[in-house]
Amino acid sequence: MRRTGWSAKRTVRGAALVACAAGAVFYPGRASAETIESALVKAYQNNPQLNAQRASVRSIDEQVPQALSGYRPRVSITGTGGEQFTDATAKTVGRAPVPGTNRTVPTVTYTGASALVTPWSYGATAQQTLFNGFQTANRTRAAESQVSSAREGLRILEQTVLLTAAATYMDVLRDTASLEVQRSNVRVLQETLKQTRDRFEVGEVTRTDVAQAEAQLAAGQSAMLAAESTLNTSRANYRQVIGVEPVNLSAGSPVDRFIPRTLPAATEQGLVENPNVTAAMYGIDVAFLQVKISEGALYPTLVAQAQVQQGSFIQNIATPQFWTASAIGTLTVPVYQGGQEFSLIRQSKETLAQQRLNLELVRSQTRQQVVQAWGQNEAAKAQVKAANSQVYSSEVALNGVREEARVGQRTTLDVLNAQQALVNARIALVNAQHDRVVASYSVLSASGRLSPQTLHLPTTLYDPTVHYQQVRDAWIGVRTPDGH
Repeated sequence: MRRTGWSAKRTVRGAALVACAAGAVFYPGRASAETIESALVKAYQNNPQLNAQRASVRSIDEQVPQALSGYRPRVSITGTGGEQFTDATAKTVGRAPVPGTNRTVPTVTYTGASALVTPWSYGATAQQTLFNGFQTANRTRAAESQVSSAREGLRILEQTVLLTAAATYMDVLRDTASLEVQRSNVRVLQETLKQTRDRFEVGEVTRTDVAQAEAQLAAGQSAMLAAESTLNTSRANYRQVIGVEPVNLSAGSPVDRFIPRTLPAATEQGLVENPNVTAAMYGIDVAFLQVKISEGALYPTLVAQAQVQQGSFIQNIATPQFWTASAIGTLTVPVYQGGQEFSLIRQSKETLAQQRLNLELVRSQTRQQVVQAWGQNEAAKAQVKAANSQVYSSEVALNGVREEARVGQRTTLDVLNAQQALVNARIALVNAQHDRVVASYSVLSASGRLSPQTLHLPTTLYDPTVHYQQVRDAWIGVRTPDGH
């Protein structure tokens, strides 16, 4: 009997070591092939959603040279040529004298001619807008603001992808540790069931104790299978977000060193640096300039045009060829165009008011997100401490209950309950460690600082200004800067 009790105690201690090792994946210092920083780098470089957004920003860059085209001349060359067949009949009406008399009679004479000629002409026209109510300047500034807004949209998605990648990384660690805890629990319960059956054979316990051990083992096996399913889901999410299979993941640690020290400082930083706020500000700029563009339709337009043309002029035999040149200025003053331009001005002003109200909404949402993330981070810190204390106390309690059961002061059900309490405590610790890391990244995201620069990730940063400078002043060319 004493040997059986000692074996159970040794099994419990071994299971505790395995579970602690599983939980230790959340703490720094363990050598591994993959770190949370390297996973974030892979997501930053390879995430298809992020790369698609970068392509979208490059597309919006082209709106600036499109707006600048209003400053540039428009030149066109025209040419005509072909064959022309002419068949003409002329009718001549006159009067002819009657021989031997003084009278005349009317006469009609018909003459015909046909010809096959090859007329041709070619020329060039150049047109330059000199004044259009400042619409070109305002369109250019609006396009530049749209580019800036698109870059802030890219920052929003970068933060979302990095936060999702960090959470997914920690999900795999959490679920791996949870599965190891459940497997360890099943091994302990299997050993407990074996020992309970041995004691039943010698009459120390009843059939009820055996049934209780069997039921607890079945519940443990069910929990282990559920943990396996959850881990498979987390691994699939990891593959989707980061782009590779999770292999040998090392510890993930909080990023508190990058977070402001106080909640007011974090809130102030979020209201200034959060990309949702800055994108809304650029939205106001675009709406304001759209008002100016609409008002430009009320101004006069001045256009200069030069034209040259040369060709053949078969109809005039005396002038078989001609050459012309002209330079014309056209001033157009709009008076009334059905009221459409006035409606567009009123509409754009309402859009501007909407964007200003939207900025206030975004600021309010940002403030709420910072406070919420900060509170979750502080709560996670306390939960980790409480969970550590819970695990330690549960281990002490389980060892005590087993010792008491060995001398007959506790039942098998008491031992099983104490074992389940320890498993629950370890799962709670794993979840608290996961939440602690993810919450710190959430605070950094809400304050607008979750970026490769802030995290000092070892990767080449994507700079959207490079493509912008390459295409901004491009006058011709259909190839993109990357050669496509």
